Amino acid sequence: MDKLIGLNEFLNLKKKFKHKTIVFTNGCFDILHPGHVDYLTKAKQLGDILVIGLNSDSSIRRIKGPKRPINSEKDRARVLSALSCVDFIIIFQEDTPHKLISKIQPDILVKGGDWPVEKIVGRDVVLKKGGKVLNIKLLEGYSTTKIIEKIIHNYIKNK
Repeated sequence: MDKLIGLNEFLNLKKKFKHKTIVFTNGCFDILHPGHVDYLTKAKQLGDILVIGLNSDSSIRRIKGPKRPINSEKDRARVLSALSCVDFIIIFQEDTPHKLISKIQPDILVKGGDWPVEKIVGRDVVLKKGGKVLNIKLLEGYSTTKIIEKIIHNYIKNK
């Protein structure tokens, strides 16, 4: 789990990355699936260092309700850490990563294709510094919510 670091630690390390392109994305990554892996691999290809802002357990509960997340922030970070495309993971407590993006100042900000570029949180920060804001086409047929619904459906069906 050496990829999971605090914001201050990352900001200290960032000084060594002067000539590197930093790509930032964020999310819950509650149940990692092929869609996540495809998305994160494509995000990494846009630059040198991929930083993930990972929603804390409390922020997910506020956003998605009391039954989420399925996996704890530490477990989600551990699974993400196993991906070679991921360089750093920073857990954030707020409902959006705007504050985190403002501190990190990434060169490229990405979200999945289900997010219109105009609605991507932190867009203002990245564009102001001359960076790029992009959305990445999602791999069809994958969604954490759909996986959970399928598990519940199968459970009820087999009762």
